[in-house]
Amino acid sequence: MISVEGLKVEFGVKPLFTDVSFVINERDRIALVGKNGAGKSTMLKILAGIQTPTEGTVSIPNDCTIGYLPQVMKLQDSTTVRDEVRKAFSDISKMASKVERLQKEMERRTDYESQDYMDLVERFTLAHERYMMMGAESREAEMERTLTGLGFLRTDFERPTSEFSGGWRMRIELAKLLLSHHDVILLDEPTNHLDIESIQWLEQFLSQSSQAVVLVSHDRAFINNVTNRTLEISCGHVVDYKVKYNEYVVLRQERREQQLRAYENQQKEIADTKAFIERFRYQATKAIQVQQRIRQLEKIVPIEVDEVDNSALRLKFPPCLRSGDYPVICEDVKKSYGEHNVFHDVNLIIKRGEKVAFVGKNGEGKSTLVKCIMNEIDFEGSLKIGHNIQIGYFAQNQAQLLDESLTVFQTIDNVARGDIRLKIRDILGAFMFGGEASDKYVKFLSGGERSRLAMIRLLLEPVNFLILDEPTNHLDMVSKDVLKDAIKAFDGTVIVVSHDREFLDGLVDKVYEFSNGKVREHLGGIYDYLRDKHAETINDAVSQQNTQPVKQAEKPTKEAAKEEAPTPTLSYEERKAEQKRLNKLEKQRKNLEEKISSLEKRRDELNDLLMLPENAANMQMVNEYTTVQEELDKLEEEYFALEI
Repeated sequence: MISVEGLKVEFGVKPLFTDVSFVINERDRIALVGKNGAGKSTMLKILAGIQTPTEGTVSIPNDCTIGYLPQVMKLQDSTTVRDEVRKAFSDISKMASKVERLQKEMERRTDYESQDYMDLVERFTLAHERYMMMGAESREAEMERTLTGLGFLRTDFERPTSEFSGGWRMRIELAKLLLSHHDVILLDEPTNHLDIESIQWLEQFLSQSSQAVVLVSHDRAFINNVTNRTLEISCGHVVDYKVKYNEYVVLRQERREQQLRAYENQQKEIADTKAFIERFRYQATKAIQVQQRIRQLEKIVPIEVDEVDNSALRLKFPPCLRSGDYPVICEDVKKSYGEHNVFHDVNLIIKRGEKVAFVGKNGEGKSTLVKCIMNEIDFEGSLKIGHNIQIGYFAQNQAQLLDESLTVFQTIDNVARGDIRLKIRDILGAFMFGGEASDKYVKFLSGGERSRLAMIRLLLEPVNFLILDEPTNHLDMVSKDVLKDAIKAFDGTVIVVSHDREFLDGLVDKVYEFSNGKVREHLGGIYDYLRDKHAETINDAVSQQNTQPVKQAEKPTKEAAKEEAPTPTLSYEERKAEQKRLNKLEKQRKNLEEKISSLEKRRDELNDLLMLPENAANMQMVNEYTTVQEELDKLEEEYFALEI
């Protein structure tokens, strides 16, 4: 489908990669992997036609369409969610206009026996068939199914996109991309703004899709569940492993061991040759042999070893002033956007030295409360920041706020003060920006590199209160571990907004759950919280209806708040009846899924047959296709009714 030949990309003295050739076939689901800065995002941009390589060609058939979701993009704020996502159906809308125009022209004509009229009928028939095959009749149902799969409620469909956070608006762009039915879709870190439920839905969608997929992700479980082929950018080249990610890891280790053995043998050969030359360089009787060895040495092509990225991020926060005993005190804090209430009656105290987690589904107000603490937005109620507080803030979009016209070194040099300016090169080296990498411009950095650079800026100023909003986005596994160790060693106060339970494990000693407009306190670590909720994941926990009263955060006021009334416990008979009803619904849902799957398979078969020239005017197939599509729409409506 897409053929890449002899690709070369240069940004500096050393090429990013050279002589890269591979082919993307239909239904390929490819994981593009490599170290941060290896060129993964650059490769996606080249495939998408956004960036031009220094050398080489990318051959794409004329009828092949490509969709691309970058890590960061400019988002629209002028429409509702539904209207914005409908833009994915622009081709269908154009075809609908064409069908309507041809139909009106047929109604005006009276020369039914003329050849011109017969040609018009044929054009209308072909346009209408194409319109039906594009799934025009089911687009609204498909749109709702995609949006709900990505975590939107049906009540969100008519809300302006401007009311949503950047992460939710990226979900809107992802929905548009998936609904556009491109032949190839390119995804750059698509899970960064998704919760667990949405990630699982996207896994299933991509696994069942007939489209070719090329994706970059640091989520190992996600890429292993989705992909069936792995392209690794290593040492400036691309190595093609036609296996899933887990199998690739094993094969890559074997390959590296072979590289090391070959490298060691070559180094021994070079050392022996150089020793012979030095020993006999000035002996006339050995002149011919010496010249032969010199020529051999010149012809040797050095073997490159795929180095494992073990560069340690030695994060050490500088000494800071002692803060007051209570860095944050919230009293009846409330935040609304128009009629939409984000949270209300938030009462919490964060003590000096505590490390707490804010957890909950996207859109429940975690980042909003952080902005209230940072005094970036207005709110109702009382929110007090303690004495002598020095805040270090890492926002979700912090890496995108860097000045792209500066180099890595200039970015840090502009914020460094005092003696630390003498150690900038050492600091950059510790963050894997050693050598030429420190002279790269920010605009050429990958998402992971930008996040590391933004983290360095955070470390250059002494703080005693860290607020980290999704700090692990764009960080690889090694960077996550090192950041976690640094935060554990930090003697100040920390708020971490994250849905990464492995990152939070052993890091926090208190969890604040954001759900249904309320904020509830849970003492203990993240796994204590999950055990209390009888859940395996954070999103499972916050999705539950709370059937027991939850201990509220201690209020700083003298008047104690009224305790929440516990939800009445269901009787045995009521629980049994409810379980019976749920089992019946589940059975109906599975039956509908089987019928829908069977009809979709037949529809796709008819679609393939009708694409053949000899079947273009086969009305029997067209009628069957229409009947199948109508039945599908009916079943999908029944399915959605069960989901409500």
